[in-house]
Amino acid sequence: MSFSYKQSATNSLTRLGMFNTLHGSFETPNFMPVGTQASVKGVDTERLKEMGAQIMLVNTYHLWLRPGAELVKELGGIRKFAGWDGPILSDSGGFQVFSLQGIRKLSEEGVEFRSHIDGSKKFLSPEKSIEIQETLGVDIAMAFDECPAGTLDHTAVSKSLDLTLRWARRCLDARKNPEQTKLFGITQGGMFKDLRTKSADAMRELNFDGYAIGGLSVGEPKPAMYEVLSYHVEQLPTDKIRYLMGVGTPQDIVEAVSRGVDLFDCVMPTRAGRFGRAFISGEKPFINIKNSQFQKSSEPIDSNCRCLACRRYTRAYINHLFKVDEMLGPILLSIHNLQYYLQLMHNIRSSIANNSFQELYKNEHARWSNVTESE
Repeated sequence: MSFSYKQSATNSLTRLGMFNTLHGSFETPNFMPVGTQASVKGVDTERLKEMGAQIMLVNTYHLWLRPGAELVKELGGIRKFAGWDGPILSDSGGFQVFSLQGIRKLSEEGVEFRSHIDGSKKFLSPEKSIEIQETLGVDIAMAFDECPAGTLDHTAVSKSLDLTLRWARRCLDARKNPEQTKLFGITQGGMFKDLRTKSADAMRELNFDGYAIGGLSVGEPKPAMYEVLSYHVEQLPTDKIRYLMGVGTPQDIVEAVSRGVDLFDCVMPTRAGRFGRAFISGEKPFINIKNSQFQKSSEPIDSNCRCLACRRYTRAYINHLFKVDEMLGPILLSIHNLQYYLQLMHNIRSSIANNSFQELYKNEHARWSNVTESE
């Protein structure tokens, strides 16, 4: 496995890359559809391949609880189990632990919590997280970290960061198959530049196979996230892939690429689709297909899109599906939104290759400039 990159000729931060794994390669910048339960909600793997997905993300925490990593291994590993023959990255379970703040007990050794499925007591440690990910058979595993809330003060975030750094070393020590499973470290530090710098310095010394930026998009204002990205990405090694976890909107992705980020994941395309939001090209960045104005529209969701939803169906039909609570409606919008995101990544890569990224950046910024947070 390896990562190679080429810096943009006109912008020293944007770059094109290729990450090679034992089960295929993926180009960067790229977006990973999120398959929480080894399934991207409402979208089968044939559709993912058709729309150009090159790598998929699965959730360590959820697959550990159900059906269990050992069963997945017994059934041929995560790729055979999920019907996906390309590269797979797994998160570590750290963010799920963050989301369980009210029912968890944090210690130096790890995190004790109750299963949201049956209430049974569980314990997740750095060693256990790596064991689960290697048992699943993923290509890229993530280090187990603690993700602090974006509203915590400097003292609390500093304490959390120190724990994450100690856990990171334990993750490296726990890995048994470094040739088969690459391991990415995760930086933390909240919105504090000194802590982000400390995190980056320590992670570089540990020499992970790649680096992820964690602890963003966890409740902080968008300008604060962009401020962290304005310096923190460049603090990470240039010869390793840089992954911004859980972010975000198309605007966020373009902003992050302009700062040198290579890889993204987010549930937004499918989650937005389930609630009727469709991302589109043109002057507006999205529409809500449930609005009554689309009740008689014979147009596709986006005339510039070639996804299944846009090839076969009209806005009026999909509006109808949502009105009658037909499950096909959210499925079609999820397919469309994923296609939109993956096409955006293709356009970004093309623009970097032909030195026109700044034009794409300006166009995308203009489309989102009048969108409010409430929308």
